[in-house]
Amino acid sequence: MENDALPTVIEAILFGSGRSMTVSEIALASQSDESDAEIALRGLKSTLARRKSGALQISEISGRWIMEVKPSLANKMPGNVRPDIPQRLMPTAALIAYHQPMAQSTLVEMLGQRAYDHVRELSSMGLISRRRDGATRRLMTTRRFAEYFGAPEVRSDKVRSWFRQQAKEAGMTGTELAESLGDGQTKIQDYTGRDSEEE
Repeated sequence: MENDALPTVIEAILFGSGRSMTVSEIALASQSDESDAEIALRGLKSTLARRKSGALQISEISGRWIMEVKPSLANKMPGNVRPDIPQRLMPTAALIAYHQPMAQSTLVEMLGQRAYDHVRELSSMGLISRRRDGATRRLMTTRRFAEYFGAPEVRSDKVRSWFRQQAKEAGMTGTELAESLGDGQTKIQDYTGRDSEEE
């Protein structure tokens, strides 16, 4: 494939996939080398950023690339065209938002082994980031998460404060709020550790 055609092919791949992808996945789908795919991705990201009237942008979140609506237009999207988070993932998303930066090992204590799958899915949707921290990972929300849930600010510490305020106003603990967002089947172990510092 000619290098000048590669960005167009990658644009189509990201648009059609509707999810975040690693460089290796994109290279495989576009039948190109990873180095060529990464160069094309960065060029495409710049090209889209320069399109004044364009609605889409490419973002890199925790090593995964995704095509998404620009933040300035996200709030204008009708709810029925936003990507849906499966209801079974909602309690996990809420727990991470409430306790972030949250150790993945703590999430596993609260939810059991299914937490690993939930974290992978939320990460692939670009809603959380996973950072290696010793033997575990630190889980935090992303800008995309804040936009999806309508948080007034996108910084993870501000999202945490906002989620805690939502729980407080509802007269719930973080665990109760998370369970209320589920399908009624999710049981969560109470978190007895020390919450992240409030600002």
